[in-house]
Amino acid sequence: MMKSMTAYASSENTKDQLTVSIEIRSYNSRYLDIFLRAPHGYLCLEDKIKSMISDNVSRGRIEIKLQITDDSEDAYGFDIDEPKALAYINVLSKLKNKFNINADISLDLLVNTGGVIKPVETSKDMDICWDSIKTRLSTALDDLNAMRKKEGDFIAKDFTNRLDFIEKSIGRIKKDSGNLLSHYQERLKERIAALTKGLIDIDPARIAQEAAFFADRSDISEEILRVESHMKEFRAIMDSEESAGRKLNFLLQEFSREFNTMGAKAGNSNVSHTIVTVKSELEKIREQVQNIE
Repeated sequence: MMKSMTAYASSENTKDQLTVSIEIRSYNSRYLDIFLRAPHGYLCLEDKIKSMISDNVSRGRIEIKLQITDDSEDAYGFDIDEPKALAYINVLSKLKNKFNINADISLDLLVNTGGVIKPVETSKDMDICWDSIKTRLSTALDDLNAMRKKEGDFIAKDFTNRLDFIEKSIGRIKKDSGNLLSHYQERLKERIAALTKGLIDIDPARIAQEAAFFADRSDISEEILRVESHMKEFRAIMDSEESAGRKLNFLLQEFSREFNTMGAKAGNSNVSHTIVTVKSELEKIREQVQNIE
């Protein structure tokens, strides 16, 4: 089973005046890289959130945005900065006495000073918060993986079509490289005839010997056998439940190595042309594999 590394999902719900909103975006990455943005008071849950992510995703850059709105009565708390308030009252009293001002020191005047009344962080029941976050995160991850799986299925279909084409190309390479001995014999005869202009007779046994030597050096049967083995392994990895990206990328390197060797050894123009076409298909697969988990 193949999954794309690119996807998006979100989930939001309100329960007991606690609203939890989660957005997840995933991108290509060689490793699992998790980046979390969460309100300050909830960073203590970071390890639990990342643990859930790693249980569901094995590879990719995962960006999570967590937003929490608590509208309950216990969500807000305030306190008095008594030293600051006392100092402010003392200086106002001093002004009144110095300039004979009879006005009262009002509460509004103290509050508008700034900093006399300050917000304080209230204690939160993290077990209740985590239950809500866990539910939303689980839903978002399910949606994320569904989107990654859907995109992976499209890529797998494209891979299958390209692999079918490569298999047919391997059949043509087998056919075109099957008569190397007679091919080299004819080429040697043509070259010798062109050089000697038919004035010298060459021993046919000697021609056969030289042709056999070139045919042996150009034999690509072992490379074809390994490529066919890689094809089977490639399809097996695509159908496996495990993450496929790294394994497929490695196999593509092996494919390229074998076809490069074939291209260097083959003395047949038809074989060389087919190998160039196959390498173009492998490059298209390689570009897509970079997006596979």
